[in-house]
Amino acid sequence: MAPSKVLTGARVVLPTGTVDDGRVIVDGTRIAATAPPNAEVVDVSGHWVVPGFVDIHNHGGGGASFTGGTAEDVLKGVETHRRHGTTTVVASAVTGDLDFLARHAGMLAELAQQGDIVGIHFEGPFISPCRKGAHDEQLLRDPDPAEVRKLVDAAHGHAKMMTLATELPGGLDSVRLLVEHGVIAAVGHTDATYEQTVRAIDAGATVATHLFNAMPPVGHRAPGPITALLEDERITVELINDGTHLHPAALQLAFHHAGAGRVAFITDAMDAAGFGDGRYLLGPLEVEVADGVARLVEGGSIAGSTLTLDRAFKRAVTVDGLPVGDVVAAISANPARLLGLDDRIGSLEPGKDADLVVLDEAFDLVGVMRRGAWVVDPQLG
Repeated sequence: MAPSKVLTGARVVLPTGTVDDGRVIVDGTRIAATAPPNAEVVDVSGHWVVPGFVDIHNHGGGGASFTGGTAEDVLKGVETHRRHGTTTVVASAVTGDLDFLARHAGMLAELAQQGDIVGIHFEGPFISPCRKGAHDEQLLRDPDPAEVRKLVDAAHGHAKMMTLATELPGGLDSVRLLVEHGVIAAVGHTDATYEQTVRAIDAGATVATHLFNAMPPVGHRAPGPITALLEDERITVELINDGTHLHPAALQLAFHHAGAGRVAFITDAMDAAGFGDGRYLLGPLEVEVADGVARLVEGGSIAGSTLTLDRAFKRAVTVDGLPVGDVVAAISANPARLLGLDDRIGSLEPGKDADLVVLDEAFDLVGVMRRGAWVVDPQLG
């Protein structure tokens, strides 16, 4: 059990707003309303304290892969992202052979059972070859509900989300199946029309996988999926705020139309996140990372990102000019609610897990706490 602590002097971002010269009380693994006797006082004056980040779309980091690596690889990637403020992570798979994906899901499910990750996101293989991005076209398939069910079952209750091109044969029935099993149906890597996307939302889809990327652009006669996803209050839109995937104006457009309550910042990170340039594999495909941008060796498509959520946070405030409270919603509260975990994580409230991030005045990360224990101690640098 971690010792009790009282963090004092910071600007604390709460669901009700920012408290100057605030304090956060940590008793064991939880946030508390009152300080226990002899609690350690940690002075974080001049800093921000925000909830731990929640990443619902992440393929790896630290040189390790969630998509095909061992359990040790996954843990290495998770630890890398924790050191960048992501205290809760969903491990995302990419398109692969169905039997391999089922076996890999079983391994990831064990890590979810242990609490190292909170679940699994299947990004593919049920996506459009027209919008495949960094997915192996030879392994793509239409979303057969029986095969969708096979992957969900292989995750042993830990499947959190599946990305589908819902316009493909079997797409709408697969959305309905996912909803019946408590799995988020996400529209992505899609060539759908506006009308087809509306039907997917009506069938139960609730997430737009990395909005704008791997889908048709907005047209004045063919508004496409982006318009349908932005305008519907039932949809949470994922955004990759790395300066490569989105122009700042596109990010502003999403916030304007969806509102801060319907945006979830994600990394879509691959192995190179928190690691460096070089050659990597994303599933079966080779990726070259140069100057922090990941692209397929063959074809040059963007292949995930090297983003960490602390960088996404800083960019959102200092480059995009978003209010800190809106960024906290997009990076913590909204994804926590989407996962059905907002009773435990996503905000700094008594009774919730003591997951928090300490940022300096320039919004650089200086401290990370997960369940009451420092991952990065702000007192040690």
